Amino acid sequence: MPPAPPAPVVPLPKAPAWARGGRAVRVVLTHQRTRTAARLVVRHGAYVAAGGSIAVRRAWDGRTLSRYNRMMRTAEASGLHEQALEWEVRAAAFRTARHQRRMDMLKAPQQLAKSAGFAVATAEGALLLLGVVLAIAEKDLTQVIAPTMTVIDLIRWVAVFIGILWGPLTVVGPWLGLLSLWAIGRHRQAAPAWTLPNAAKDDAGAPITPSVVVTALRDLGIAPLRNAIKDMGDAGAGMLGPIRIAGCGVEVDVTLPSGVSTLEVQSRRRKLAENLARHEHEVFITIPQAARTVRLWIADSGALDEPIGPSPLVTDPDTTADLYTGRAPWGQDLRGDAAAMSLLQRHLLITGLSNQGKTASLRALALWLALDTSVEFRIADLKGVGDWRMFDGLATVLIQGPTDQHVIDATEMLEQGVAEMELRIELLEQSGATDGVTREMARTDPRFRPIVLLIDEAQVAFMCPAIGEDKRPYGGTKATSRYFMAARKLHNQGRAVNVVLWQGTQDPTDQNLPKLVREGAHIRASLVLGTEEQARMALGDKAVNGGAAPHKLRQGMDKGTVVVAGDGVKLAPGQASTTIRTHFISGEQAGEIAERAKGRRAGVTTLSAVERPADQVDPLADVAAVLGDEKRMRTQEVLSGLAARDPGRYREWTFGDLKTVLDAVGAAPYKSDGQMVVSRAKVESALKLRAEDTGA
Repeated sequence: MPPAPPAPVVPLPKAPAWARGGRAVRVVLTHQRTRTAARLVVRHGAYVAAGGSIAVRRAWDGRTLSRYNRMMRTAEASGLHEQALEWEVRAAAFRTARHQRRMDMLKAPQQLAKSAGFAVATAEGALLLLGVVLAIAEKDLTQVIAPTMTVIDLIRWVAVFIGILWGPLTVVGPWLGLLSLWAIGRHRQAAPAWTLPNAAKDDAGAPITPSVVVTALRDLGIAPLRNAIKDMGDAGAGMLGPIRIAGCGVEVDVTLPSGVSTLEVQSRRRKLAENLARHEHEVFITIPQAARTVRLWIADSGALDEPIGPSPLVTDPDTTADLYTGRAPWGQDLRGDAAAMSLLQRHLLITGLSNQGKTASLRALALWLALDTSVEFRIADLKGVGDWRMFDGLATVLIQGPTDQHVIDATEMLEQGVAEMELRIELLEQSGATDGVTREMARTDPRFRPIVLLIDEAQVAFMCPAIGEDKRPYGGTKATSRYFMAARKLHNQGRAVNVVLWQGTQDPTDQNLPKLVREGAHIRASLVLGTEEQARMALGDKAVNGGAAPHKLRQGMDKGTVVVAGDGVKLAPGQASTTIRTHFISGEQAGEIAERAKGRRAGVTTLSAVERPADQVDPLADVAAVLGDEKRMRTQEVLSGLAARDPGRYREWTFGDLKTVLDAVGAAPYKSDGQMVVSRAKVESALKLRAEDTGA
């Protein structure tokens, strides 16, 4: 059977001619050469138009008072009233001179006619005199008018020459005028940005110039600022101080015009950075001492992503430390200068999100201070993964672990620090010292040597649910919390007798970092945080209002970068905070530094918990002792008696503390004759029941 014939091929219909022509036109219009030619035409046409506008404005400024009025408005907007008065005087002088010129112009035709007539008569007389001399010399009377005829011929040839050139000049002149206008517009780059030759180029990392800064400020979207720059005769350059090289970037002070607040500029940090062709983390806005001024620090593009050098503790094995006279090398500020911390008698708080370098930053300060043999460390690492293991043999107490028992040990360590503080206060009073604990006392008298109580991951302590035998919680933020109250007491008086508290915590909230605790620190540092609210908790409102922005740091990319507020670091006048890129010291390097510190000390025995005294304080027994033979006693009197019996334990007790202890044993205070009292019978009964339960 023969094969079937192939199916016939049906040709597709051709597109109509008008469609094919439309596609061709679209291809031509969207071609790169067409776009380049269009940009070229628009750009050079804009140069001419803008040049004409500039020339007209210059002529207008030269003949009117507009320039002086503009400068006066600029000075007034900037609050420079003396300059405004000076420009007003100049304007008055210009007005007087202009009036005089106009009066002179009215008299000019008459004076010109007189001057021209006199000049012609003088010249003709001179020519005739010259002709007479020539006639006498040549003995030819016709020589009398020869000089005059020569001048007439010269004038005729000049007219002929001008007539020859006039035609070409009328053709070339307008083009020369357009060329001059084009040159003016091109010099000012007065064309739409998309038409300029570098419009398609990436301007990231472009040099920071006054015009770049002013343009960035103008385009922030703040109407009073934009209008003030527009009205300034110097196009806003008068707002800027000198642009100074500052480390891996530049720094410039900007005096804002009247009606523009520093807060408005601070709140537009991201837009300002983008206007400057930078990322947000590469622009820092702070408030200097001068009024109505913002200080901009603008990093070189990508410079903050480069690591800084190693710590001097690592590179210099001969490094020494002195708490009283030295400063800890912590890193570099944004200007590239060494950032050193003074730690003398200063409580410290450092916070940030997890895994951002908090422990390493805190440990770097402790490692430097460990090189001062007069300093004693008592450390509680409530994370317990070995970050502080190298202090075994350096610290007298080293607690490592996240459990409730570790929190209990850390709390008792702080309470022992409080007892040490109170003893030192009494000893200092007995010594009669007038300058507090001096350097000599700290180095020669072991009773006054500096003690650093260091709690890493302090939020674990505040969130601990454990409750002691006295029914007081270890964690929490109430007045009954043992950890909270110990920290508060240390913050109140510890600094004066060389007992300081350093705390590291993460993700601060009111629950895991109470306000009274965070505000008790002299040095407050923060790594990257999630929100501005957390930044205010970590550093305080003043620092954040002054430009501190740890919440603007980049999580994971700005590890070890801390924003520091407080008096431990040198700050420029009026500056509330500074940003420091800390040196990273690895665990291995930290171990080497710790070994050097151990070599300078006598053998230190490190305990894993504080030693508990054999005679434990018994609040119930103390209440019974205060009651004595009284049947009942007002609660206020009981509190006063307890404070007199043991000031260190009961000085800050409140009615709530007393009620908590008595409620737990069934001897709660009750009201009698309108006053809360404590019953001796109930307290003795509670003591008897407790003795029976314990088999005593």
